[in-house]
Amino acid sequence: MGNQNLPWVAPLSLTRPPQAQLARAVVMVRPVDFAFNEQTGADNVFQHRLNLPPAAVTAQAMAEFDAMVQRLQQYGLQVMVLEKSPDGIATPDAVFPNNWFSTSADGSLHIYPMHTPNRRQERRVEELARLLLGHGYQINQISWVGHPWEEELILEGTGVMIFDHARRRVYAARSQRCHPLALYRYARLRGLEDVQLFDTADSHGVPIYHSNVMMSVGQDIAVICADSLYQPEQRQQVLATLESTHEVIRISHQQVEQHFCGNILQLAAQDGTPLLAMSQRAWEGFTPAQRRVLERHGQPVVNPIPTIEAVGGGSCRCMLAEIFLPRVEH
Repeated sequence: MGNQNLPWVAPLSLTRPPQAQLARAVVMVRPVDFAFNEQTGADNVFQHRLNLPPAAVTAQAMAEFDAMVQRLQQYGLQVMVLEKSPDGIATPDAVFPNNWFSTSADGSLHIYPMHTPNRRQERRVEELARLLLGHGYQINQISWVGHPWEEELILEGTGVMIFDHARRRVYAARSQRCHPLALYRYARLRGLEDVQLFDTADSHGVPIYHSNVMMSVGQDIAVICADSLYQPEQRQQVLATLESTHEVIRISHQQVEQHFCGNILQLAAQDGTPLLAMSQRAWEGFTPAQRRVLERHGQPVVNPIPTIEAVGGGSCRCMLAEIFLPRVEH
């Protein structure tokens, strides 16, 4: 684990602009085509079929989405909504945009290789760029991580990479959606100094498909299911690294698998107030003592999204693509 045996991962430059840990703006994608995704269901054990007509599932997801957008805006977060593309292509998982793009304070827009064909169709780069530019953000470069049709060196964005921006560090769980070579290449591109790559298993021994369902790293608080790191030396190293910089909440397999307690995100309102976005299921899954710790680090913004969680296999964090781009100077 780490990059000590991979000298070619050395940072390209240390002159990059500082990157805040907490984004004050996000992009969300309206779930017009929301449905059970047959292609991703192969390795996402969090997905479930509901005994409802497809139209009812989509309608419920749309209502949950709209309520979440409104709630986040009420707490002072800037939310930009990417609407349905006119091309008519169905993208059942489009509500989870953090997997296909991320942004950097140097003005970079990063586009990632996706594991399944129908998720690759979510990457509407031109439409996203227009949305961001229209809201006054500056894009200096658009960087493809690998090529657009990559099928092996997969790296699904902040679904698999959990960043500690202040320390130029990334945590990542190895899986079909996180190829180590793609991870280290990206780390070098970004000038990251520490790659914490580890192996995971859920309560049934299956690798966890996305790191962000079992851990979250904020500015001063971290949540992790340490039990999912089944190799003791990896677990010890990751915990020691986290605990040296953050107050750490340890959650159980049950809290991950039944409540999505790891799939939360610390953000900031426009006035800088820390926020903690999570689902109602996650909030109710934390113990009272854990909730008190969370409240010390931000205002909980709790969102009921049961349909999106059950059918999509992801929760609040997956729905939020953080925007760190600089604003256009006038």
